[in-house]
Amino acid sequence: QRLAASGKILGGAPLYPTSTAATIRVHDGKRLVTDGPFAETREQLGGYTLIDARDRDEAIEIAAGFLGDGSMATIEVRPIVELGPDLSVQPATAGVTGDKA
Repeated sequence: QRLAASGKILGGAPLYPTSTAATIRVHDGKRLVTDGPFAETREQLGGYTLIDARDRDEAIEIAAGFLGDGSMATIEVRPIVELGPDLSVQPATAGVTGDKA
């Protein structure tokens, strides 16, 4: 609730299990769609939260607030790629230097 009241959370959503996933790959111009789990790993992405942080340190502090205490959890913090109106990747600015994470 404290995080929600901070205005730092911009959006997010849980994800369905990997058994509902589809992975799309293109190789030599041919598309291959694979149903079901797409990664052989013990850790799977369970959801995401988009936050507004002034820098990496603040992003880590905000993310740590999701962990609570006493439970086992992992959170990965990454900047987002900014896209222009034509969906082109914009030069690395805010996301890398710290305005958005």
